[in-house]
Amino acid sequence: MFSVSKKTRRVVVGAAGVAALVALLGVAGPADAGTSSLNAAKPKPTVVLVHGAWADGSSWDKVAAKLQCDGYRVVTPPNLLSGLTNDAANLRAYLDTITGPVVLVGHSYAGMVITNAALGDKDVKALVYVDAYIPAKGDSVYALTGAQPGSVFAADPSTLFDQVAIPTPPGGPETPAGVANLYVKPSIFGKAFADKSISAKDVAVLAAKQRPLAFNALVDESGDPAWTTIPSWAVVGKQDAIIPVAEQLAMAKRAKATTVQINAPHLSMITAPDAVTGQIEAAAKATN
Repeated sequence: MFSVSKKTRRVVVGAAGVAALVALLGVAGPADAGTSSLNAAKPKPTVVLVHGAWADGSSWDKVAAKLQCDGYRVVTPPNLLSGLTNDAANLRAYLDTITGPVVLVGHSYAGMVITNAALGDKDVKALVYVDAYIPAKGDSVYALTGAQPGSVFAADPSTLFDQVAIPTPPGGPETPAGVANLYVKPSIFGKAFADKSISAKDVAVLAAKQRPLAFNALVDESGDPAWTTIPSWAVVGKQDAIIPVAEQLAMAKRAKATTVQINAPHLSMITAPDAVTGQIEAAAKATN
């Protein structure tokens, strides 16, 4: 029979005593490495916020801050607003630089862009449409805007937009005939994008700093939609004056999107950031 030294006995008795104390007090001891790795939370997805036409990334400021406070990595890449094909390709190139799961969020025209950019991207785990177009193959912004009555933009374009010619760059391809940059007329901007929850002063600032949208973005047809293979969520502002609520709901239903309706204008991420953030986080949690 082998012998045990006094020192060894003290260690054994000490370990046994600790085990008894743990059992008595109900205090959990350290988990082994295998258990710890199994219970480790999955990393949160990166949230990519894509702005719509006549806007820039600052339109997401309130939502981005809330998401960051809740521990999400957030990026707001610029949407070129140059036409659907080029805008979608540009966003796809950006997505290719991100490692890990992505929740891709689009506002308004950006709904067209994310629908095309995410096609076949296995890292995009959820699509979130915020007062956005959710196109099927062959749909255009122009067609979807007028599909249901009530849009401020369902009118003669000359009454809605100021047009600025797009110069041909030196040595570059000639700008197609009829393609120009469009700016929303100041007299129309507030009626289209805002309601009484946004002050006239703030509306004037938004109108003054608007980025132009190339005319072809309104008529470019969507390709195969990513929402056929990627789960979708939608936020519908019931006071939206650009995309009629009936059309938003019809598009969301077609995409089988989990949908919430809120009392907000087209710029719901500015007037109702809590609700918009909540829907984005619901999509993010569903990816884990």
